[in-house]
Amino acid sequence: MAYEFKNSKGVSYFLHSKEVLLKGGRKQMIFYFARDVRPGALDAVPAGYMVQETTKTGMPILKKK
Repeated sequence: MAYEFKNSKGVSYFLHSKEVLLKGGRKQMIFYFARDVRPGALDAVPAGYMVQETTKTGMPILKKK
């Protein structure tokens, strides 16, 4: 079951992760929220992170604790 965050407007977002290749050849894991469940959905928030809602748009973001 994918981690779901419901913002103050009642819209549900699901947490995902993806490994990307940077220009220098280094690989990095990115985290993002989407309105639907896609491949790469996570079951929980990664350790050391917390979910916060932006005040302007209501979109959820991950912040380091």
